[in-house]
Amino acid sequence: MMLTRMDPIREAHRQWIAHGWTDAADGMALVTSLVRVHQLVMERVDAALRPHDLSFARYEVLRLLSFTHEGRLPMAKLGSRLQVHPASVTSAVARLEKQGFVHRSRSAADGRVVLAVLTDAGRDAVEAATISLNSEVFEKPGIDDVDELTALLSEVRAASGDSVG
Repeated sequence: MMLTRMDPIREAHRQWIAHGWTDAADGMALVTSLVRVHQLVMERVDAALRPHDLSFARYEVLRLLSFTHEGRLPMAKLGSRLQVHPASVTSAVARLEKQGFVHRSRSAADGRVVLAVLTDAGRDAVEAATISLNSEVFEKPGIDDVDELTALLSEVRAASGDSVG
């Protein structure tokens, strides 16, 4: 006898309707699906980055620094561009510094500004990690119509106040 696996989100949708929350049922299913997809995608991202001893947060810092002309950015600008709390940037940069992938220095133009500066080891690490992410995650995201889903998700981001234009 073959057992059919139940979709817990579909079952939750059914339960929402059964409990009289019909107006919220579709939204609950959407949000719950987004959270689950996030978990699944992050498992793939983590697996791709694990051999490089990087988290996605630290990878993003390295990748952003590598995109700059001089491989350096003020810590405050890192947080702003990555849309994360300053404490998260400080933590990520501290870990990257311990790994030898970045170092911090004071700006010559304004000594109050702390810069995160990409090292050669950091540049090598982010290039290798990008190859892994591209081949293991980004080139095969698990959906055919990537543009359509990205556009739909941009609507959600915009409705939440993100700049998507």
